[in-house]
Amino acid sequence: MKKNQALFFLSILFTVQTAWSQISIDSSKIIKVLSFNILHGATTKGDLNLDVIAKVIIDANPDFVALQEVDYKTNRSKKYDLVTELGWRTKMSPLFARAMYYDSGEYGEGILSEYTFIRSRNVALPYTPGNEPRSALEITTVLPSGDTIVFIGTHLDHLENETDRVAQAKKINEAFSSNKYPTLLAGDLNAIPGSTPINILEKMWTPAYNIKMVMPTFPSNNPKKKIDYVMYYPKNRWKILKTEVIQDSVASDHCAYLVTIELIDN
Repeated sequence: MKKNQALFFLSILFTVQTAWSQISIDSSKIIKVLSFNILHGATTKGDLNLDVIAKVIIDANPDFVALQEVDYKTNRSKKYDLVTELGWRTKMSPLFARAMYYDSGEYGEGILSEYTFIRSRNVALPYTPGNEPRSALEITTVLPSGDTIVFIGTHLDHLENETDRVAQAKKINEAFSSNKYPTLLAGDLNAIPGSTPINILEKMWTPAYNIKMVMPTFPSNNPKKKIDYVMYYPKNRWKILKTEVIQDSVASDHCAYLVTIELIDN
């Protein structure tokens, strides 16, 4: 075989192999999800530095971000709308949901998304009078693949007593079990693997973490326990590709938790 003919056939083989590789891996169904408690923008130095927080998000390059401890025009956050400010810095679509009124403003959950919202809702979670109200923010969106999915960000009660966390976990299962689209749940759940609230959630949701190798997420300067999560439902529609704890001891007292996940066809 002449040299030019050999090169021609090698070129065809390479083209066929490349085409097959592109067909077998549909990147439009692979998304990156970040859960990040942003300490109401304060950083661990006590200063309001949204650029430091935004850098963590930008470097992670997620498709969706669930933000906890988000201020909306409070005095302590200099009247900033934190989720909108972070959306501007990261070039992502922002959405805020109030859990309670606080400090002449509001406090609650935030979501950043690479994609626009079809619909959204804010689900109030149960709490004991005198404790902090909590909520779960849900968006419905469409991936580049054309698939519709749901993404939920939440923040459960932080007190040592589990009463509110247990009630909140039950409410989350009740509120979202009828979702007709594949659903992701992300947030600071203030509970370790194996605790009652997590066990309740895992009756419905499949967690992204490996129970044999749990990666701690708190505190950020020396992570010792896992309290930040990504979970998915139903189990047969998702496949975990990678999980990562992003440790930045200045941006927040929590590590950011990044999960790369693939949507599986029925």
